[in-house]
Amino acid sequence: MKIHEYQGKDLFSKYGIPTVKGSVCRSKEEALLAYDKLGLSKAVVKAQVLTGGRGKAGGVKLADNRDELGRVAESILGMDIKGYIVDRVLVAEAVDIADEYYLSFVIDRNVKSVEMILSREGGVEIEDVAKTSPEKIHKIPIFPFVGVPDFLARKAASLLFDDFGLIVQGKEMIKRLYKLMIETDASLVEINPLVVCKNGDLIALDAKINFDDNSLYRQPEIEALFEPTKEEQKELFAKSKGFSFVQLKGEIGCMVNGAGLAMATMDMIKLYGGNPANFLDIGGSSNPNKVVEAMKILMSDSDVKAVLINIFGGITRCDDVARGLLEAFKQIKTEIPIVIRLAGTNEKEGRAILADTHFYSAETMGEAIRKVVELTNPKN
Repeated sequence: MKIHEYQGKDLFSKYGIPTVKGSVCRSKEEALLAYDKLGLSKAVVKAQVLTGGRGKAGGVKLADNRDELGRVAESILGMDIKGYIVDRVLVAEAVDIADEYYLSFVIDRNVKSVEMILSREGGVEIEDVAKTSPEKIHKIPIFPFVGVPDFLARKAASLLFDDFGLIVQGKEMIKRLYKLMIETDASLVEINPLVVCKNGDLIALDAKINFDDNSLYRQPEIEALFEPTKEEQKELFAKSKGFSFVQLKGEIGCMVNGAGLAMATMDMIKLYGGNPANFLDIGGSSNPNKVVEAMKILMSDSDVKAVLINIFGGITRCDDVARGLLEAFKQIKTEIPIVIRLAGTNEKEGRAILADTHFYSAETMGEAIRKVVELTNPKN
């Protein structure tokens, strides 16, 4: 789960992490009112969308006076940034920046712990720094039963700063940022840029926080901030119906029973030159209603050019899946081709039910995947 920058800054303030004063606004009039109320002279207007690259897209702009702020806010509101329409902006105090740095904590499953990441190259995407200058990035694994004691925070701050005063400020910010991460069940807390102002203050100029979805049940205040995207709404709907769904970027819709078979199916689709549009595991149930709901989700993706249904019947009975498919297509009208592979429990009965229908049938996984890739790339 992601939250907006302004929501992240509210959490920063709660944990004593210095940031800039600002106000979220949904119109030009609200932006002008915030400018007056905050007593600003020079201000920054930042698009609030749940994606990165706002600055490159023109979603972050400075305003030297009130009139310019109104024009800037109006130009940003309604922008399309990577498919997200800007419906609110953050009007905040502009600061005199002396230097920019990078600081984050992230769950690193490779080291099986939280990892602190620091760099003196702030204000740019950390992925770019990792590619071009990996030696400028410092990574410190955090032992979970120890956390970030004073000596470790001081050591980390000294990797960023040479000035003793900044090391002292940085040490406290690092400890508070880690505390925020642990207490809110965050999977990522990032400050980029972490800035040193010309007056010597250390400030979190941006705030990016992601949370572990599985922990939201014990974080009601965090869960209340959740604004699911269309893809996330699909995933939540799928979860409520008892199956696992993850939206991807391809053109082949997949419905499979079993996570292992689903992963193998997606791998083979890539092997044969196709791109899966989703991960969809209907699980071990043979309930036809699940198939109906699964097909509704697959058909709702406008990028899907063909659907592959790959069922290995163990607990799941192939004849129940076949009946579910027929029921689904009484409710859903589509011209999208459907390729079905049924194998295992009651596979003959399942194939008999689907005989003389418009579905493409295959007995082997390889045959089914070759066919669905061919249907999505007819010229090949």
